[in-house]
Amino acid sequence: RLAFFEDQHAHNLNPIALTRPVFDLVCGRYSLRERILKVLNPDHWGVLVRDYLSEIFLEENSQTSVNNSLWLANQPTLLVNGRWIPSVESLLHLRTLNTNEVGMVGDTIVYLTLDPTEAILISGVDQIEDTLTHIAKGHQQVQVAGSLIQYPWDLVNLNGSQLDVDFELASQLDKRTPFSGRIELRGTSDLISIAPDVDIDPFVLFDVRNGPITIDRGAVIQAFTRIEGPCHIGAETQLFRANIRGGTTIGPVCRVGGEIEETIIHGYTNKYHDGFLGHSYVCPWVNLGALSTNSDLKNDYSAVRVPLVGTPVDTHSNKVGCFIGDHTKTALGSLFNTGSSIGVMSMVLPGGELLPKHIPSFSRIWHGLLDDNLDIEAAFVSAKIAMGRRGFNFSNTQQQLLRLLHEQSKQEREHAIQRMERLNIAS
Repeated sequence: RLAFFEDQHAHNLNPIALTRPVFDLVCGRYSLRERILKVLNPDHWGVLVRDYLSEIFLEENSQTSVNNSLWLANQPTLLVNGRWIPSVESLLHLRTLNTNEVGMVGDTIVYLTLDPTEAILISGVDQIEDTLTHIAKGHQQVQVAGSLIQYPWDLVNLNGSQLDVDFELASQLDKRTPFSGRIELRGTSDLISIAPDVDIDPFVLFDVRNGPITIDRGAVIQAFTRIEGPCHIGAETQLFRANIRGGTTIGPVCRVGGEIEETIIHGYTNKYHDGFLGHSYVCPWVNLGALSTNSDLKNDYSAVRVPLVGTPVDTHSNKVGCFIGDHTKTALGSLFNTGSSIGVMSMVLPGGELLPKHIPSFSRIWHGLLDDNLDIEAAFVSAKIAMGRRGFNFSNTQQQLLRLLHEQSKQEREHAIQRMERLNIAS
C-alpha cells in the first residue's frame, strides 16, 4: 500500500498547484504520482492533500483513499513526499526497501513506512512534517538520490534531465512497439519512441542528438515541424508547423504551433499560432491567443525574480519564463515579461505593452490595465464549452473549487491592483 502526501511547502508551487496536489505536477514524461505508481503498481493507494483539494481529487480518482486516517490505520503504508522526484535507482529501491527505513533528501523526509498504530498521529497535512519527523526518530534514516521540488521553476529546470531518466525507465518497464512509418531522423533510432498510430506528415524532422524523443498514441505532427530531444509529445496532441526545442514536455490533447523551448505544457492547452514560449509551465485549459509570447531572459542576463502571490522570489537562474494557472485565456499579441506569474482563470487583453509580471487569479488585464472585474459566471460558461469540446464535464465540484479560490485570492487581487495604480502614478 502506498500514499502520497503534501507537506507545508505545497503553497510555494502556486499558481500551478492551486488546483491540484503537488504530486500531480508534471516533470519529464510523467507526474510524480504516475511515475511511482507505474513502477510500484501497488494493490491500493491513497493521498494526503490540502483539505480544499480533497473533494475534487476524490471526484477524479473515485477508487482512492483521500485524507482517510482509518484507511491508514488498516495496514502498513509507504508514505511518499509529493515533492520528491527520485532517481531511477531510488525509485526501483522502493520495491524492496526495509520497513524500518526512512528516505531523506537533506533534512526532508521523502518516504517512510507508516505502521497502523502510528496512523492516529496523522491529523492533516498542515502538521504532517512535524508528525513524520517524530515518527522517524525510531527508524533508520538513509540519504537517497533525487530532487525536491520547491518552486515552479524547479520543474522546468529539471525537465530535460528527467526526460532522459524517464526514457531509460520506460525502456526497462515497457515493451516497445516499433513505428512503421517513414521519418526524417538526425541521430540514432534507439533514442526515439513513437506510438504505432501516430500520424506524421512528410517534411518533419526529429533530432535526437541531444536526447530522446517520445511521441504518444494518436498524436498528429504536421509538415515543417522540427522536434529536438529530449522531448515528450503526449497522446492526441497536434503540432502545427512547430519548432519544439529540447527540454519540452507537451501533455495530452494539446494544439501547439510556434516555437517552444524547455517548457512544460501540462495538457489540454491550445497554443495553435505562432509565438514563443520558453522556460515556462502552462496548466490545463489555457488558451494562448495568436502571437502570445513570453521573455525568458533579461537584457542584463541577471537572475530572474518571480512574484509568487505578489512576493518576488529569487530563482537564482537567468532563464525563467512564465507560470500560468488553469483556464487562463490570453488575447492576440499578449507579451509576458521574464519571470511572470499568471493565476487561475485570468483574462488577458493586452494594451500593446509588456504585461504586469503578477496577474492574480480571476483578474483581468483589460486593454493593458489590471482590474477585478472578471465575470466569473461568464468564465464558467467558457470553461464548460472548452472542456466539452474535449469530451470533459465542467462539474459542480470543479466550480465549487474555483469559487473557493476566487474568494481566497481576493486580497491578492486588491494588493496587485493597488501596486499597479501606484506604479502608474509614479510614472
